[in-house]
Amino acid sequence: MPTPHYGLPRYRVIADELRERIESGVIPPGALLPTERVLTAEFRVSRGTIRQAITVLRNAGLVATEHGRGTCATSCQSGIGSDKSAAPETRQREVAAGPELAALFGVKIGTILVEQQSVSRTRGAVGAVIRTYRLLEGKP
Repeated sequence: MPTPHYGLPRYRVIADELRERIESGVIPPGALLPTERVLTAEFRVSRGTIRQAITVLRNAGLVATEHGRGTCATSCQSGIGSDKSAAPETRQREVAAGPELAALFGVKIGTILVEQQSVSRTRGAVGAVIRTYRLLEGKP
């Protein structure tokens, strides 16, 4: 009887196994995955095959790799009741217009502007940072 992964590249089979561990909570959010050395021994494959599997998981947003620390499960995963993207984080502050903004708005350098910054995240990773500027109300 053929195995369920018959015909799939080995790295895909490994990625699917690790995905299952992450989604089931065996590897909880924020926890480090086993090292490449441990995974190569467990799955009896080369380091390159393990790296390909980790790349699949990284592209899916299930893991993040930090140089010198290792690869850990992300805190937001699809399939565990969380949205793929959360509402943007927004903050607002007053700033003095530098030369570029002053030229764009047609005002003097140092004129007070309102800066609004929105940060959108997808599965815990920053997807976009958007900054908008406007004149302080009541000022021409």
